[in-house]
Amino acid sequence: MSRPSLTSRLARLPRRVFLAPVLPRPRLRRLVHLMVGLHLYGAGCALLMAAHLGSMPWDVLHQGLARITGLSVGACMILVGAAVMLLWIPLRQRPGVGTLSNVLLVGVWTDLWLRWLPEPEALPVRCLMLALGILAIAGATALYIGARLGPGPRDGLMVGLTERLPVSLRVARTVIEVAVVAAGVLLGGTLGVGTVLFAVVIGPLTQVLMPLGAVPAPAPAPERSPAP
Repeated sequence: MSRPSLTSRLARLPRRVFLAPVLPRPRLRRLVHLMVGLHLYGAGCALLMAAHLGSMPWDVLHQGLARITGLSVGACMILVGAAVMLLWIPLRQRPGVGTLSNVLLVGVWTDLWLRWLPEPEALPVRCLMLALGILAIAGATALYIGARLGPGPRDGLMVGLTERLPVSLRVARTVIEVAVVAAGVLLGGTLGVGTVLFAVVIGPLTQVLMPLGAVPAPAPAPERSPAP
């Protein structure tokens, strides 16, 4: 039996490494949802940070790393996302276009929004920024999930752990995020009422917005009747 050629093996490599199909139809709509969602996500992260009332759990870690390394928060988000994806290898998780875009772009948008946003001292303004940030992240999550182009790096880690270990998704998520917040606080990240509020409302709010972000699956092709 002949072995497959190098060309054929290379052609199959993306299907083994990435989710297939890489970019299903409707392609343009999925990409628009993905890119708008990642932009909104970065804006939401920046709003929470600029409000100084507590960041989302992973951003507590990103802020702490930025504080001790001198890198920007966005750069730390990219590095942490890439490191988390390395953990996918033993868990046998496969990324998609959305996964790689998430790792590369959310940090960029967060840094840009942090440059543009003011850091007000008035508490009502800060509370408004916190609320807008949570709303933006919920909408961004709905768009990102609705595009169905691959899980985020952190979500993929949690799913991979539940598939390889006898733990539920809820337990895996709780343990990981508590550990991440604790490490971030020790490094100097911002923990506050906003962190707790985010954890409580982000799930229900995202669920409400999910129908707005869902990309409908393409209609199946009509079956051809056999020729007489």
